[in-house]
Amino acid sequence: MQITRQPPVKTTLQPSNHPYLSGPWTPVHEEVDVDELEVIEGEIPADIGGIYLRNTENPVHQPLGRHHPFDGDAMVHQVSISGGKASYRNRFVRTNCFEEEQIAGSALWGGLMDPVGISKRPGFGAHGGLKDTASTDILVHAGTALATLYQCGEAWQIDPVTLDNLGKASWGPLDGVSAHPKVDEDTGELMFFNYSKHAPFMHYGVVDRAGKLVHYVPIPLPGPRLPHDMAITENWSILNDMPLFWDEKLLARGIHAARIHEGVPTRFALIPRRGQPEDIRWFEASPTYVLHWTNAYETTGPNGDEIVLEGYYQDKPMPDPLEEAGEYSHMMAYVDEHSFQSRLHRWRFNLETGETMEERLSDRIVEFGMINPDYLMHRSRYIWSTTTRPGWFLFNGYVRHDTETGEEQVYQLPDGVYASESPMIPRKHSASPSSEAAERQGREDDGYLITFLIDENNGTSQLAILDASDVTKGPICRARLPHKISSGVHSTWVEHAQLRADAKFKRRLLNAA
Repeated sequence: MQITRQPPVKTTLQPSNHPYLSGPWTPVHEEVDVDELEVIEGEIPADIGGIYLRNTENPVHQPLGRHHPFDGDAMVHQVSISGGKASYRNRFVRTNCFEEEQIAGSALWGGLMDPVGISKRPGFGAHGGLKDTASTDILVHAGTALATLYQCGEAWQIDPVTLDNLGKASWGPLDGVSAHPKVDEDTGELMFFNYSKHAPFMHYGVVDRAGKLVHYVPIPLPGPRLPHDMAITENWSILNDMPLFWDEKLLARGIHAARIHEGVPTRFALIPRRGQPEDIRWFEASPTYVLHWTNAYETTGPNGDEIVLEGYYQDKPMPDPLEEAGEYSHMMAYVDEHSFQSRLHRWRFNLETGETMEERLSDRIVEFGMINPDYLMHRSRYIWSTTTRPGWFLFNGYVRHDTETGEEQVYQLPDGVYASESPMIPRKHSASPSSEAAERQGREDDGYLITFLIDENNGTSQLAILDASDVTKGPICRARLPHKISSGVHSTWVEHAQLRADAKFKRRLLNAA
């Protein structure tokens, strides 16, 4: 394992016993390149060919106030796999805010739990007082990786192969881009949304495969909201207005405190992909909050055309404080799935009657799910969710849900070992959604889960691969990483073949210009 180290970044962060600055959340500041990872268990499957990208909350400087796990700077960890071998590299996302703090040699912005006035510079995003870190989500659109912030910062571009920073996306609107845009690989389009504290409070947009903003419309809401994710079907985009949002009276005093608003339903805005505000179909549902959707698709039910949406319904979106956590009691509860009680759920929106039907798909507390990406926007049967350590935002296992039979496979990692969000990689010979439905569903779980593991027992991290059709076996392959990485949030997988197709498209554009 040959390691090439990059010049060090400036850091003022001190060792801490803060629960999200220590243990599996201990930041790593070195940036390295490894030409080939050492495999320590099993073999890397020869039929895997692509890139795994994982975004990480990784603070560089000593916080100005109280640290929240979502305040960290973005560090992207990457593994590229081809021919049964894997390379590794990691880089910070050089947002403008990251660079300004490197120049200053200290933190310039407060965090999610701090008063706005603590920041030394004007802040960004829907909150208005935060640093634009790009540390929440990561995806690949048209051959370029995009790192985004849940509070609507800029969309920061990265070369998915080299991790070179490419600056902010030129198409990004003034109100920014929320985490969790969605990409339709068939059309090359990216769908996104943002939200703010000024009317109309939300916008929705479409970026084409050439990187041009081709559609951008308001989604009028009654006031400031806190949506986190969206979903797409072949013809519709699905946005939401949920009853967990900033307390209006406290917001008027500059205090950003989210609370559940009793008596306010959940609302879903279904808009045609390039529709106008007057085309929106609004549907009401039981009050909840949802962090992440797994899939959405169009179907015909007994009462007409329907849109089916699946995701994680929170039974207690405003959780009770975890008193045993002391001064961190509220923060620890709001990032603990066992406190807000997220469970797999299905919504059906009837386009003929305007009615919403709901059903619970699992009683397990789970979140951060993945599907076979070939089934995005198509009826899908399997969902791979993560479980978490009670009281913590730490992934400690997997559940494979069969949404047709209700069967669940469960794998629990050893104590002290934690995973990352784990995309599903379809096996190369698996059937695609263009096949007959019966054949599709028979092979939908044929593939792998890919993840990074953090082993607190020995202070190491590994790349791990699991058999998606039988997660109970645990990792079928592990490879050693050069350092222990920090826990974090979202990840993505992109095939080398997709990157080659995107590069070919870009060359055609240049030749035609």
